[in-house]
Amino acid sequence: MKQAIVTGGAGLIGASICTALAKAGWRVASFDLNPTSADAMNVRCDVGNEDSVASAFVELGWDGIDLLVNNAGIADPVSGPIAALALEDWRRVVDSHLTGTFLMTRSAVPLMREGGSIVNMISTRAFMSEPDTEAYAASKGGQAALTHALSVSLGPRIRVNAIAPGWIDAGDDLRPVDHAQHPAGRVGRPDDVADAVLYLAGAGFVTGQVLTLDGGMTRRMIYAD
Repeated sequence: MKQAIVTGGAGLIGASICTALAKAGWRVASFDLNPTSADAMNVRCDVGNEDSVASAFVELGWDGIDLLVNNAGIADPVSGPIAALALEDWRRVVDSHLTGTFLMTRSAVPLMREGGSIVNMISTRAFMSEPDTEAYAASKGGQAALTHALSVSLGPRIRVNAIAPGWIDAGDDLRPVDHAQHPAGRVGRPDDVADAVLYLAGAGFVTGQVLTLDGGMTRRMIYAD
């Protein structure tokens, strides 16, 4: 049986990924500070903390991994004006995304089997921004660069790709205009991201790439009237 680790498995997207992998026949472990569903083995882990990551791998006890999904991270992209942004808050965001991806990958690589895959969850915010989101954008941009660097260093034994979701429905009360502004005609769903993970896990000739999953929004030119 193929084995996968999903970080942030208790979150909206992470839980969907765990469920999709389990349904596809994978053995799944969720690394998170909170428990997820019964679709995954729950391993408590703060991915931005070196000691916590090391302890989590000891608790896991697997001797082989086929897929690592680096999905954990602080979800709120707004950290406030740059002139008032505390170093502690900057590091908290960067550690949860970029440092966590590094620490998890460093621990997982020695266990990864031939043909293994790493999928880093970045964001369209790696390429475009709203005000006061510098820490989040920098984290996601760093993950994008780390993705192509790792693909060169770890290939051909391990493939490394990233997914950049756009607007994913978190159960909010969405308006028709929220869907209509997307060229695809709707806001994204968590299962859209899970489907993309399953694709990249098996796409043997794809590595070093960022799969943008945003319903076409980053291809749409928008100007104020």
